[in-house]
Amino acid sequence: MKYTDLVESGAKQTEIQAYLAEGETVPVTIRIPKNLRDSAKEVAALRGMSYSAFVRMCMIQELSRKA
Repeated sequence: MKYTDLVESGAKQTEIQAYLAEGETVPVTIRIPKNLRDSAKEVAALRGMSYSAFVRMCMIQELSRKA
């Protein structure tokens, strides 16, 4: 099953979140402004989480939000 299949079938937000959180981890490289990266690192530290965990959380929230 793909992400689009879940969305098109009307899956619940929690089902989409569970799907997005599972699977093997893969390395990803992106280019973003330094200020954005540094700000995200600060917020992650304030929340007691790693930068990677914060980025994953943001992506999961955005992808599981109903349009």
